[in-house]
Amino acid sequence: MGDFLASNNICGQNLLRLVSRGNAIIAELMRLKDYVPSVFSLDSKQIVQKYGSIIIDFVYFKSVSIYEQKIENDPVLQETDEELRNNFSDIISRFYLAFESIHKYITDLNLYVDELGDGMYIHQSVDTIMLNEEGRQLMCEAVYLYGVMLLLVDYHFEGCIRERLLVSYYRYNAQRSSSTRVDDVCMLLRSTGFSKISNKRPANYPEEYFKRVSLNDSLIEHIIGRLRSDEIYNQSLAFPHPKHRSTALSNQASMLVVILSFKPAMLHTHTAIMREIVDRFFPDNWVISIYMGIVINLCDWWLPYKAARTALNNTLESSNVKVIAQNYGQKMKKLISETEEMQSAVTLDESAIGSLVKLVRECNVTLHWILLHSTTSTISLEDSKRSRLLKQLVMTESKYTTSDCLQLLLSTAQIEQGVKQLYKDLLFGKETKWLRDKGTCVERVTDLAQIFGGNKSLDGIERNQNLHTWFMEISKHINSLKQEDGRKIVQLLQALEEVQEFHQLENNLHISQYLADTREILHNMLRTGSITEDTMISLNIVTDCCYAWNIMESFIDTMQASIKESPPTVIKLKALFLKMASALETPLLRVNQARSADLSSVSQYYSRELEKYARRVLQIIPETVFGLLAEIVHLETNAFKEIPTKLPKDKLKDYAQLDDRLKMAKLTYAVSVFTKGVLSLRSVPLGVLRVDSHRLLEDGIRQELVKKVTLALDNGLVFEPKSKVSLLQKLHNLTAIIDGYRKSFQYIQDYININSLKIWHEEITYIINNAVEEECSVSSWTSGRSWRYFQDEKHVSISDNNSATFIGRLARELLRITDPRTTVYIEHSLAWYDLKTQMEVLNYKIFSRTLEAIGTPGLTGLDKLISFYIVIELSNMVHYIEKNIRNKVWSSTIDYFDAILNSVDGPKGNMSKFHSSTQTSKFCPQLLDYVLKVGHYQLLKKKIAYELNTACKFEAKHMEAALQTLNTAVLFEINKQNSNEQSETEKNELLRELSIRLDWAGISNPHNNIYIKSPNINNIALIMFLLTILQLPKLHYCKNTGSLLSKRPQDPLDAVVFVIGVQTILRQCTFSAMTRYVKYLCVYVLSCVTTDSIKAGSDGESEGYNTLHILELFTKYSGISRSLILKEIPIIIIDHFQAKTAK
Repeated sequence: MGDFLASNNICGQNLLRLVSRGNAIIAELMRLKDYVPSVFSLDSKQIVQKYGSIIIDFVYFKSVSIYEQKIENDPVLQETDEELRNNFSDIISRFYLAFESIHKYITDLNLYVDELGDGMYIHQSVDTIMLNEEGRQLMCEAVYLYGVMLLLVDYHFEGCIRERLLVSYYRYNAQRSSSTRVDDVCMLLRSTGFSKISNKRPANYPEEYFKRVSLNDSLIEHIIGRLRSDEIYNQSLAFPHPKHRSTALSNQASMLVVILSFKPAMLHTHTAIMREIVDRFFPDNWVISIYMGIVINLCDWWLPYKAARTALNNTLESSNVKVIAQNYGQKMKKLISETEEMQSAVTLDESAIGSLVKLVRECNVTLHWILLHSTTSTISLEDSKRSRLLKQLVMTESKYTTSDCLQLLLSTAQIEQGVKQLYKDLLFGKETKWLRDKGTCVERVTDLAQIFGGNKSLDGIERNQNLHTWFMEISKHINSLKQEDGRKIVQLLQALEEVQEFHQLENNLHISQYLADTREILHNMLRTGSITEDTMISLNIVTDCCYAWNIMESFIDTMQASIKESPPTVIKLKALFLKMASALETPLLRVNQARSADLSSVSQYYSRELEKYARRVLQIIPETVFGLLAEIVHLETNAFKEIPTKLPKDKLKDYAQLDDRLKMAKLTYAVSVFTKGVLSLRSVPLGVLRVDSHRLLEDGIRQELVKKVTLALDNGLVFEPKSKVSLLQKLHNLTAIIDGYRKSFQYIQDYININSLKIWHEEITYIINNAVEEECSVSSWTSGRSWRYFQDEKHVSISDNNSATFIGRLARELLRITDPRTTVYIEHSLAWYDLKTQMEVLNYKIFSRTLEAIGTPGLTGLDKLISFYIVIELSNMVHYIEKNIRNKVWSSTIDYFDAILNSVDGPKGNMSKFHSSTQTSKFCPQLLDYVLKVGHYQLLKKKIAYELNTACKFEAKHMEAALQTLNTAVLFEINKQNSNEQSETEKNELLRELSIRLDWAGISNPHNNIYIKSPNINNIALIMFLLTILQLPKLHYCKNTGSLLSKRPQDPLDAVVFVIGVQTILRQCTFSAMTRYVKYLCVYVLSCVTTDSIKAGSDGESEGYNTLHILELFTKYSGISRSLILKEIPIIIIDHFQAKTAK
């Protein structure tokens, strides 16, 4: 037939590509199992209430129009639906493509089989393929992989969740779904009724599920027949002992179990066939791994099938199980002692390589049985009492303990790596070593010939021409040897033994030693020549541990306990990780053979999983280090006294604190021992990845640092309404905790060989940024997260009713304490005062305390979060105005006042009209709330910027000066307005980078920030003006504070906050909007003067004062030139009002 997998064999290549695709699909399903959006589970009342009408299973297809109409008629459902579409459409599409690929796989497989039957491939048919070794393997794998796909998709993606994902894809991708196989995919992957939680087997499961897209019946029978009778992988070469037959056939047995589900009649009624299968494949085992550690128990799997159940009963007899378990338990104990003895040897001996391979084989066979039969099934259809009793019997009779099993695993892995390395070295230097040995051998035999020929003298040896001739002849034979001449070498060995006996040469020690050494060299040549790649292949088959891919999870706690007890144990784990990495060859074999583009993706997935596993195991070292660090923190902060500059002799003993310092030394030594353990790993190859031990340690330390600091921040920044502990006190306490961590972390950096300052700053920044991102995602209108956002392992937060993170709680506490409805901000004292008690509640020092507690990254993060709040409020306000401005009442009111303000005479004498119109009151409540919130946020941002800038000037004055200079230069260049289109991208990048640094250094004025796209509201200045004049009657000028205060505490208004809010809103629009607003206020001042200039102390005069103060505040915070006011209001009027105020 020729080579079935040759590149020019289309039949073989098509089948190989199909099997390769099957492995890639399984890897994709395994990858996606961790990314199912939680909302699709509908596992809580809140989620059901919000999403239950949108996330629907296949019931949707029965009445599509009704469900769609319901969503269209409800604005809330429409918004939620849009939210789901925006957040999850990408991941839903990816899930669908994975599901569709299963259907496409089986369709292509059926098409391939049909083409074989139709003679599309010349001289090829199912029969001829099944006669070929590679063809037979691939055809069996193709059907088997389809069965595995179906089982995996049903196990990892529950039926109802699959249906909801498919319906969502159909709804959100209606245009594309018409041209795809949505209907076929839905038919294949509709719910089967199986749930891994319930442990209840649906009726006729999995055979009915496997029949949804039927396979050729004769093909299934042919494959089952071949799997029953043939050894398709020839693994008996690697496991020659008859006792190891079930291990040698384990992969084939797994395939057979899966494929038998396509032919349930055989399981039900074919008693003889099932007895044959059990006798051959399961005489001493009943737990198998069907694919990369996915374990099933045949006791439960075959329970509904009479023929299969009856056949398996012989194996499952308690007496049989007891004997088997005892044998493997005794083997495990024996092998543990043998492997330990072998490890105690300094080096592995080449001459003992055969016994080493035998030991490795025994260890792997024992581990294979023990690990599978002591674990819990992955796919458990029925958790029967019998299977539980069998597992318990195995554990009891084998005297199984996790620590013993781990010990054997580690020892076996180490010996395997040694043997493999020895074989690799022998293969690599095979030619050189063999030729060197041959040369040595020829030289020795020639020396013997010369001794007997008399050319060389040796005591006690007489000249013997016959021996001289014989040895010269032997030397020529040895010189003519080739590596494949094993038989000749054996004959030469026999000849050398015979010559020693017949000529009584053993009487001479020198000659005897010469001959013994020569024979030893010939033995080495024989061993070296017999080493082939087949030996390495057999060794790889024996050491394959893909069956334990998931089982190894159960050893993490034991491994960590072992590391904690003895840090040098880590070096043994390196061998175990390498052993696990070798399991990647199984799923990658066909992908690699097919030269598929999926090779990178599949190998990356399994390598990443292995890397995660290694990190989880080794994370105990950073955890332990930080446990020791906590004790160091306690000593640093509570035990050690600060040593003064000058210390009297009599006080030396008091400050020595010898016991505490000894304890500190012991703790430091323990830290260094643990880090030395992990650093001993050096570089570990894990599949296609290579993990550096130093990076592993650093990443683990970063992760632990983030956990500890986040926990401290979460616990320290929790605020209760009735708590007696003030915000300042909480920040002070938090500062002490964080400082303790920082100092101790710096103290141990030299002992663990890391740059602690760099790590500290990077991880604190990470914590803050992550908290701000999470807080923003919760605070925004989108309650669900995008599928790309997943909670990081490193970040653990404590939520309360108001905020998701500590940064949110801190921001809300600041906002609560400085709420404009209960407090007023006094500029001259830089503090907030309670409106009722007139006592100071907070001052500018709070920002210094915050900086001490959470550092520059924390204060910058707080600034970012408040900026986000501003964006939300501004967006809501714009939406509110745009919605209401189309209202007749609003539009008529705005037109009315616009006409008054723009009339020839202006509003002279018409001041009362601004208050008499009832429509103006409609502007007030909601808009005022938006303005005050924006102003409040902006005021806090201004204080934060000042604190950041002050700290920067003290801590990094040169950087602050450089940034100021660069900022000035860039602004100058921008004002020149010499736009160069060619460098526009570079300009934008420069401005973005500069902006970030300016924010961190506090070199920015928040009042000038643009937060949203300029809204298209033409009369925004008029709306703000009307809102302003409605607030004037609430205010009066206080001489003591030199500011505007509320007349009544029941109707509070913070003038500073109000003005900052107004200017921020107008800043988002055009500059002309700000000037129009100023002009309107100026016109209003003149109106007050012309109306009530004579009436001292009247409302008009009071409002005139207030309006002028508002104007003064507005020009101060907006940066508008005061000359704009002087153009509109004569100086004499301003002087008049100021004189009145001074009285």
